[in-house]
Amino acid sequence: MTTPIKVMIIDDSALVRKVMSDIVNSDPQMEVVAYAQDPIFAQKKLESIQPDVIVLDIEMPRMDGITFMQQLMPVNPIPVVICSSFNEGQANLTMQALKSGAVDVITKPKLGLKDFLTESAIQVRETIKAAAHAKVKATRSQAMINKPTQSVKVAPKYSVDAVISTNIKLPEIATDKIIALGASTGGTQALRDVLAAMPSNAPATLIVQHMPEQFTEAFAKNLNEISPMTVLEAKGGEKIHAGYAYIAPGNKHMMIKRTGKEYEIELVEGQLVNRHRPAVDVLFRSVSRCAGKNAIGCLLTGMGDDGARGLKEMRDAGARTFSQDEESSIVYGMPKEAWLMGASEKQVSLQNVATILIEASK
Repeated sequence: MTTPIKVMIIDDSALVRKVMSDIVNSDPQMEVVAYAQDPIFAQKKLESIQPDVIVLDIEMPRMDGITFMQQLMPVNPIPVVICSSFNEGQANLTMQALKSGAVDVITKPKLGLKDFLTESAIQVRETIKAAAHAKVKATRSQAMINKPTQSVKVAPKYSVDAVISTNIKLPEIATDKIIALGASTGGTQALRDVLAAMPSNAPATLIVQHMPEQFTEAFAKNLNEISPMTVLEAKGGEKIHAGYAYIAPGNKHMMIKRTGKEYEIELVEGQLVNRHRPAVDVLFRSVSRCAGKNAIGCLLTGMGDDGARGLKEMRDAGARTFSQDEESSIVYGMPKEAWLMGASEKQVSLQNVATILIEASK
């Protein structure tokens, strides 16, 4: 029997702690081993308990979550998943937490909303499982530390066919190059590194990062501050242009369609694909159909296999395709699956991703 993933929940709301505990404990591969109403209590419990993952609120009495992480990570690096509310202030704080070392973010449950809890529970469990595999840093100057690999079973999932069918591809027309990127756990930092190194005249870049809605807008603004490109959250219906990077909004699948020689962004809802919305496979399939050999794709760090099949479709359509290598991936899941199925022509270190994307677009 595989040892269950040990989870600590830190939140000042007893009701949130109860709901999150029920979600975690409903999966036999996870168990809540400790609760804390604020980081001070958590620090005391960490003297005797070593969880695999910490689910952390940000705004709490006595000490906030970001300060807690800044004290924790240098001496006891544990994968942290931020559990945050839907509002602009919390979204901005969540971006700070991700920059401070958190590996992912989940939305605080909307108590009493059955449909929300049913769907979000799937994403909460999958996010925690992915975090348990994450490589976390003790300090910015030290090498990443590998967490022990566990055998994790996942719930049944819909494929990309649930959103976008395998229709006949459009006839080839000379169009501009476009870049498509996909990422999940660890992707917020990976995308910061890639976009910071992209030139201002880079091909139009479409990005799916698994992240809850509203947080993607704050994430796009954060990336825009450090990238020579103009980074925006996609709104749907806009034409895409060189020098711009478009982030798929949380809870919407992002696709492209072609109008003449131009590309236009289309946003749809639909089923969770590979347990995600947005899903990388949805974007990659639409790019394979609409752009063909004029596209460049890259799959970055993340748990599971979302994007691997879509990247294979891109490569089969003539696109240049790459994946992040194991050493530089926080979670070597999605890139590994792409490599194993022949979807990626080359594995690339994170520090070289921007360079190879630009070279492939020439």
